[in-house]
Amino acid sequence: MTERSESDSRKLLRRLRDSLALPGKGQDRLDRITHLIADSMRTEVCSIYLFRDEDTLELCATEGLKKEAVHQTRMKVGEGLVGRVARSAAPINTADAPSEKGFRYMPETGEEIYSSFLGVPIQRVGEKLGVLVVQSKTARLYSEDEVYALEVVAMVLAEMTELGAFLGEGDGPGALHRRPRLFRGGIAQEGSAEGHVWLHEPRVVVTNPVADDPLTEIERIRDAVGQLRVSIDDLLRAESLDKDQRQVLEAYRMFANSRGWLRRMEEDIARGLSAEAAVEKEQSAARARLQQVEDAYLRERLNDLDDLSNRLLRILTGQGQDTGAQMPEDPILIARNIGPAELLEYGKKLRGVVLEEGSVGSHAAIVARALAIPLVIHAERIVAEALNGDHILVDGDQGFVHLRPDEMVVRSFRDKMAMQAKAQERYAVLRHLPAQSKCGTVTRLNMNAGLMADLPSIESSGAEGVGLFRTELQFLIRNQMPKRDELARLYARVIEAAKGRPVAFRTLDIGSDKVLPYMKPQDEPNPAMGWRAIRVGLDKPGVLQMQAQALIRAAAGRPLQVMFPFITELSEFTAARDCVLRQRDREAAMGHAVPSDLSIGAMLETPSLAYAPKAFFDLADFVSIGGNDLKQFFFAADRENERVRRRYDTLNASFLRFLRLITDRCRDSGTALSFCGEDAGRPLEALVFAAIGISTLSMRPASIGPVKAVLRQVNLAEAREVVFAAMAQGVETVRPAVMDWLATQTD
Repeated sequence: MTERSESDSRKLLRRLRDSLALPGKGQDRLDRITHLIADSMRTEVCSIYLFRDEDTLELCATEGLKKEAVHQTRMKVGEGLVGRVARSAAPINTADAPSEKGFRYMPETGEEIYSSFLGVPIQRVGEKLGVLVVQSKTARLYSEDEVYALEVVAMVLAEMTELGAFLGEGDGPGALHRRPRLFRGGIAQEGSAEGHVWLHEPRVVVTNPVADDPLTEIERIRDAVGQLRVSIDDLLRAESLDKDQRQVLEAYRMFANSRGWLRRMEEDIARGLSAEAAVEKEQSAARARLQQVEDAYLRERLNDLDDLSNRLLRILTGQGQDTGAQMPEDPILIARNIGPAELLEYGKKLRGVVLEEGSVGSHAAIVARALAIPLVIHAERIVAEALNGDHILVDGDQGFVHLRPDEMVVRSFRDKMAMQAKAQERYAVLRHLPAQSKCGTVTRLNMNAGLMADLPSIESSGAEGVGLFRTELQFLIRNQMPKRDELARLYARVIEAAKGRPVAFRTLDIGSDKVLPYMKPQDEPNPAMGWRAIRVGLDKPGVLQMQAQALIRAAAGRPLQVMFPFITELSEFTAARDCVLRQRDREAAMGHAVPSDLSIGAMLETPSLAYAPKAFFDLADFVSIGGNDLKQFFFAADRENERVRRRYDTLNASFLRFLRLITDRCRDSGTALSFCGEDAGRPLEALVFAAIGISTLSMRPASIGPVKAVLRQVNLAEAREVVFAAMAQGVETVRPAVMDWLATQTD
């Protein structure tokens, strides 16, 4: 690169910065920018295309094309050369644009007289904002330095857009981070919440993209990289690191010591960028490259590089986790992902959580259920779009998130929340009444729990006990295995908080999507059907024994219910049961109090257990149908896959016949049966389960009121007839028939 091109690049950036500092409306600014770039680069045309939505680009400003085409010319991503740049996030440089593959002629722009074309993406750390284009009549390829200079300019434009520099007027685009946005995600925890955004990891804001003194900026970047390298070396010296943590840090160190990485950032600075902007430019370029590759290892390295770049930006800007922003009184947490310990630190302060990643069975989802706050997952790009303090509505029932909603959406949402609040008031009156139908049938309604914070809900919800206490949360939120006495004290507090009501403790259910921080992840092609739950407990008997000892000591002479997750055959149940009985006998031999009544049961989550020998049902004191897992294995529909997990109806006649088989086998052996899971908390499903003979249902506390209200207003004997009559008619699902019948029922 010549000294002249370096000087021209810096000169252009300074002119750009000065232009953006001038007063004026958003469209005026855009027009000044295109004129300035065309003049500085000696091209006849400069145009800015910005995204109107995820799939559509709009010509928002131009120097050289017909002005009447502005805000009229639009194209889809991938359409024409501009659309190709937007899709690939890579430059297109051609001397003969009409001969290029995918060229689209737009006569309203008057561009037919221009031969050469250079387009570069306007993007910020992987967030695509638009395309910057220059064109000339002369057929020529733009030089490497000119391509580079336009990329640098696009980087600065992205920053200015990020800071609200483009304030759209009239038909122009609104400023990013000011427009209303609707995100469609997955439902991980139902409920609705209104509040204001609180970012889990505040984004570093670059306020000085252009620098006048490259030597000073190069010195700053070298000092910051030096600090980064030292900090990583210090972390690597820690003795507490396990093998996997050490491998991640080694990858960090490799990137931090990359000469090419530092050299490219120094070249960006030489062309006029500040140290911070140079870091972001390289981060954006790396993201664009790596997002195109299919190799899982390389995609994982993208996360490493992202984290490393963010660390470097925090060193340069001094913006740590504490940016000085005040958490709002009604925070809705926004994050790419979050661990259970971090989420628990926020506790009851949160109104809701929205994640870009996550899963319905993730640690975060489990904690969100325990905290009784709505959780929406897979809300793509919300971290880049949201700012601390933004108004936000979370509809966990539909999986919708309204960011910066307009007044009409707010009014509609508040009406919905008001209706829900009135319904909860009605349910509170039923709290101490039994779920007794008009025919006299009583259904027992229990709640699910996993934290001490859940237990007060027993009183407020009217639950008759805890049908499922998830013990894995105490393992997931720690960095090392909890001690037996520690668990015994916790379990004792749970039993005491239940005030005589039964509590069914499920033994450690890990594996699949629940991996302990101190447990090496298993590289399994299908973890949901892999080494998980009781399979881990039987292969690692020390953990199962320790937990059994803790539960027995916690009971201290009181009744105790223990159930094992993911039992698939008789031999697994007998082995796990024998382990608990041995620990009981051992505790008795040591002179410790043992449970006055020890009930041992199993979660029925696979079809195989429904067909187990009669000896299983005779031996088990109780069986709890784990509806979430059982449904996914019955329909072969992955519960983590949004495309299929809601495809199959719980009230499908085939599934109900299968549930009837289970109820018949339990009745024949005198084994207590319950249904536990999301579907138990849905009034219509709960009604049908009770009608076919499942007399105990376990659900989240907030669902007990609605379910009880429905059960108390119907005759279950009649409901049973409706269900069986519909099945006899050969319907695929009994839902329509039950809904029609329910509509005729009155209090």
